[in-house]
Amino acid sequence: MTDETLLIDLHSHSSASDGQLTPSELVERAIENGVQMFAITDHDTTAGLAEAHAYNQSHKSPLTLLNGVEVSTRWHSHDIHIVGLNVSLDDEAFEAFLANQRELRELRAKEIGLRLAKAGIEGAYEGAKALAGEAALSRGHYARWLADNEYATSMANVFKKYLARGKTGYVPNNWSEMEVAIAKIHQAGGIAILAHPSGYKLSAKWVKRLAREFKEAGGDAMEVVVSRQTVEDRNNLIALSLKNDLAASLGSDFHFPGSFIELGKSMYQPKGVNWVWQMDNWKMGQAA
Repeated sequence: MTDETLLIDLHSHSSASDGQLTPSELVERAIENGVQMFAITDHDTTAGLAEAHAYNQSHKSPLTLLNGVEVSTRWHSHDIHIVGLNVSLDDEAFEAFLANQRELRELRAKEIGLRLAKAGIEGAYEGAKALAGEAALSRGHYARWLADNEYATSMANVFKKYLARGKTGYVPNNWSEMEVAIAKIHQAGGIAILAHPSGYKLSAKWVKRLAREFKEAGGDAMEVVVSRQTVEDRNNLIALSLKNDLAASLGSDFHFPGSFIELGKSMYQPKGVNWVWQMDNWKMGQAA
């Protein structure tokens, strides 16, 4: 990374969804880590952005803070996430779409609780709901509660043991179709980015199909630099973005302080890549 290159992280989560830091704490951590362009992309909500902008604007050395969201979608029965950047916070139709997404999340979360209860794990829904507070309940909250109550040794192991496809607490997604979410993001003035393409446990053939169909559905970019990534994976994703004429993005997908994933960490910017912030229709969505 050269001196002229900004430290950029365009994927993170606050307590407005399943992150553990408040929006203000998340912005403060990004600033402390030297991040200069930053996006908070909570799951199916923009609720934390007003607080984040207010805190950032009061800071003596503010960063470039973008409006962001991570929308859950369905693609050939798979959970696929799309990061929307530079979305308007005043778009009532988009906020209504996100509200419906959160209602679908709640229905799915209740069914997860029922399935865990049938398996002898009582109180999971109530426990996860307490952790979520006012945020929409997600599998991340379930994972945290199950790990805290020693049903597994870590949140990652909770997913493997209880919440992954085919496991006791797995409930098929009920999200909107991928092309619908892309259209909604565009209507709100945003750019649609395929989140962590290699993180869905798809075969290489299906990842290629995902990138191609994402582009065909109107997608603008895809994440090619993510946390805990091999050089081979990064190079493969960069090649895939170029092949499909998708701009490239990057993000840590930070949820909470830990040993492996950190804001701004390993956010390399290889040369010869068409970065999303270099797009002709890119704009700096900094206003709350």
